Amino acid sequence: MLMRSIFTLFSQISLLLILLSGFNAQAQAVQWISWDEAVQLAQNESNPKKIFIDIYTDWCGWCKKMDKDTFQNPEVAAYMQDNFYMVKFDAEGKDPIEYQGKTFKYVPSGRRGYHELAAALLQGKMSYPTVVFLDEKLNMLSPVPGYQKAKPFLKIARYFGDDIYKNQDWKEYDKASK
Repeated sequence: MLMRSIFTLFSQISLLLILLSGFNAQAQAVQWISWDEAVQLAQNESNPKKIFIDIYTDWCGWCKKMDKDTFQNPEVAAYMQDNFYMVKFDAEGKDPIEYQGKTFKYVPSGRRGYHELAAALLQGKMSYPTVVFLDEKLNMLSPVPGYQKAKPFLKIARYFGDDIYKNQDWKEYDKASK
């Protein structure tokens, strides 16, 4: 009888842990889409979102840390998913990409090379991670270089996502929201 009770209790705890881990994973899920998908959505929807681009490389440790600590934060993930088409872009990717009437390609250079679109979005300052915000018409709002923790990142994301940038410069916003 005691063994059966222990087994039942263990089964219930296991089920609860499975349910909670599934809920937690769903709450933190970010749906990354391709550049082409984001552009198509922005051009075809009646109420398009802005585009957020995470420019990374496979070898970048800070990029991986930002993926884990920042983008998987439930508050960040929910806000970003609601307000942006989210694109993960490999700065060393080899596939050509169309943007604003131009074809951007991979450029072999040194040991690794780079993608011309990454260089354009980063304004030639190739540092990783860098995130880029575009408006609904695919116009550059701003690149933001470097690793960002969840709370400071969310502040930056809201600046663009809530259109605060249209009426207030960053320094005023940053100072007022401390």
